Amino acid sequence: MPTASVDFEYQTDDFTGSRVLVTGASGVLGSGVARALVQAGAHVTVLQRSASGLDGVQEIRGSVTDPNAVARAVANVDSVIHIAAKVSVSGPREEYEHVNIEGTRTLLAAAQQAGVSRWIHISSPSVAHSGDSIIGEGAGPANPEAARGHYAATKAAGELLALAADSDDFRVLVLRPHLMWGPGDTQLTERIIDRARQHRLPLLDGGTALVDTLFLINAVEAIVAGLGAVHRTHGEALVLTNGQPRPIGEMLRRIAAAGGANEPTLSLPSGLAKTAGSVIESFWDAEKRGDEPPLTRFLAEQMSTAHWFDQRRTQEVLDWKPRISLEEGFRLTAQYYQR
Repeated sequence: MPTASVDFEYQTDDFTGSRVLVTGASGVLGSGVARALVQAGAHVTVLQRSASGLDGVQEIRGSVTDPNAVARAVANVDSVIHIAAKVSVSGPREEYEHVNIEGTRTLLAAAQQAGVSRWIHISSPSVAHSGDSIIGEGAGPANPEAARGHYAATKAAGELLALAADSDDFRVLVLRPHLMWGPGDTQLTERIIDRARQHRLPLLDGGTALVDTLFLINAVEAIVAGLGAVHRTHGEALVLTNGQPRPIGEMLRRIAAAGGANEPTLSLPSGLAKTAGSVIESFWDAEKRGDEPPLTRFLAEQMSTAHWFDQRRTQEVLDWKPRISLEEGFRLTAQYYQR
């Protein structure tokens, strides 16, 4: 995959004078949010374990689980955008709990003690997904008991910790980007492209399930909009999408093609894929392989059930609408990977 910088001109409000901490800024979403805030005039501090490669920020290297690093990061900031998380589809639950729950707890306590007044918590729609289809609904309540997989369950618990801390003096707004994709995204986009190149990207039930997705630039601009909106509305969760549901097979084919890979054509029954995913996942965990399995039950459910969301409340609260359409997103993504 290319290593070119993903640096766009974002369209946001003016945040001159704001002092914002962004966690997880070595990832494509966190780095995009930090860049957008710098462009908007904010003083930005970033906290992550590896170098962010960002200009114009105060950089602190460390984990959200390290109280000393966290204390330095929250000093002299008025807002936190918490993006850092353990994101994967396999591995011991303890690793997810350490970052997604205890790391959130550590950061929340330090932020409140430092006098931070605004907290934007980046979560996931999977915290409220129990395996059934979601059709035109809003953001349901996070449920660690019903959420599928260690990532979703621990993100749900972390989200509940953040919402429990909400008050007029410490305003919390939870944003749940759904299936974010775009240039440089390694969590979804480049996995789709790589698996398509290796002919390991099946379409379940023909890829007909209708899903919402979110283009990277829109995700960044929505999160920055949340920083302004939390003055008006707080204590709730909002799902972020492009508001353009498409069959998942179409999205997989278009993203693969944008990355220069052959479009996937193999189709499998979803029931078979879920059973196979459960078996493979158990084997992977038992073997402690360290890499990610080719299929899990969670992935099979995500690829075979409809999940698209009512965006009216999101757009009303944030005073935001997605600026980049899916078609423009495919064009920008292809342009990036052709470099």
